Amino acid sequence: MHILERIPQESARDFAFRVLKENIVSLELKPGTLISENEMAMELGVSRTPVREAIIDLSKVSIIETVPQRGSFVAYIDPKMVEESRFLRKVLDKAVIEVACDIASKEYIDALEENVHLQEFYLEKSDTEKIFTLDNLFHELIYSAAQKDIIYDMRSTMMLHFDRVRTLSVEAVKDLKIVNDHRSMLEAIKSHDKEAAVALVEKHLNRYSFDEDRIREEFPEYFK
Repeated sequence: MHILERIPQESARDFAFRVLKENIVSLELKPGTLISENEMAMELGVSRTPVREAIIDLSKVSIIETVPQRGSFVAYIDPKMVEESRFLRKVLDKAVIEVACDIASKEYIDALEENVHLQEFYLEKSDTEKIFTLDNLFHELIYSAAQKDIIYDMRSTMMLHFDRVRTLSVEAVKDLKIVNDHRSMLEAIKSHDKEAAVALVEKHLNRYSFDEDRIREEFPEYFK
């Protein structure tokens, strides 16, 4: 398990939650993995209580399953949960990018431009891990540009089901058209073209649904 650096003033519960969440999305903790409260508490340097609380929080969105007398396990990928989270993201991302087209400041446009430049740089290097990280930041920046940071935080936990498939999609398909999608979205925001921006979000998120068969073929053990 990859241990992240603890943020100043971050509570032990939030720290444990963030570490678990990031490791589940990155597949460092693979579907079916048993989560040991004792081991995780020792690795993070916290007590068992915040780890247990983080597990309970993630169980509420079915990304962790607790089996009586057996323990807590990373949930297998459930296509129904993936599709519901993808649907929610599509609805929210379309609405938010429309707002960004109207109100995005130069500060955020510049930040998005820098982000896409870095994606294009790492695309040439075939560094999928860096691109995935920048992909997440790109969408977070759009929410910030639209002044919808709270909505972004609220949606993040539900997105765990979809985000795991995004990770697998990058690994299995090796087709990083998503970088071109991001460039096109940025240009639509810069030109205040809401219709084009919404169409691009639709196209962008549909890429993952089209990849499902190939992902299932390569990683069948991750699915129910």
